[in-house]
Amino acid sequence: MKKIFLLSIALIGFTFSMNAQYIADNAIGLRLGDSDGFGAEISYQTRVKDNNRLEFGLGWRDNTNFSAIRVVGLYQWVWSLDGSFNWYAGFGGGLASFSSDNDIFDDETALFAAGNIGIEYSFEIPLLISLDFRPEIGFGNINNDLDFDIALGLRYQF
Repeated sequence: MKKIFLLSIALIGFTFSMNAQYIADNAIGLRLGDSDGFGAEISYQTRVKDNNRLEFGLGWRDNTNFSAIRVVGLYQWVWSLDGSFNWYAGFGGGLASFSSDNDIFDDETALFAAGNIGIEYSFEIPLLISLDFRPEIGFGNINNDLDFDIALGLRYQF
């Protein structure tokens, strides 16, 4: 009885490990969220291993009174939920820079650390849609607190 139980557990584990998800080699698009006041980001993802990828983001905001730019890099693990539906989690960090055309704000550059968790769906066409949550903690005057960002991602897979 004990051997049958252990064999059953091994077979179930083997079945779950064989449930492979598809991660595109590359994906590029937009991440539409607040991004701590920097707005939408141009997002690029590249596969590193079968279930790991890197995500890079570039966000900027330009106004008559100020300009701001930020770059972010994340390492993510991806797990299959059901077919083309995945969830992922990761961590990373980035750099934010703010410059003002008036004397109200000083120019500033800051570092931040970020976590990331989300869900995504890969369509039959080369479209990837995602919803993620990214907590960030900043180290600098313009980004010196804990910020929670929720965003919708739309990416073209290739």
